[in-house]
Amino acid sequence: MLKNFTWGHGIVVALGSFMIFILSLIWYFTSTWKNSELITDNYYEEELAYQNVIDAKNKAINLKELPVYQQNESGISVTFPSEINNSNSKFRIDLHRAEDQKLDIIREMELDQRNSIFIPAKVLAKGNYVLRVMWKKDNEEYQLDYDLIW
Repeated sequence: MLKNFTWGHGIVVALGSFMIFILSLIWYFTSTWKNSELITDNYYEEELAYQNVIDAKNKAINLKELPVYQQNESGISVTFPSEINNSNSKFRIDLHRAEDQKLDIIREMELDQRNSIFIPAKVLAKGNYVLRVMWKKDNEEYQLDYDLIW
């Protein structure tokens, strides 16, 4: 059998093997794609206003006392300093999940009696999140971002 195997046969076998390899890679990667979505539908408009986000982050970082982030098995809490409270501030959280927009949590919130925002574990799914904590105090906007793994 190998007597009739020429270099032409070898080229055909090599090209066929290469084509099968490439097609199997295409099949594998397309079958394992996750649902990837944009965070917002108004991407370009929000990109133009991104300087406001940068300013809000810089204002938050320059505060005398920063909010304290904690994560445990019961959930996520962000505790604010006493000078930031419900009477002088409005709060919003954006909890974004990159691979599935259905798991995002976006809410206007108020602080509890411990001067904190709490996100219970029952509303979170395992995976990576970006938590954006935004608040407005005295017409000044502030924002802190936390990357977290639940």
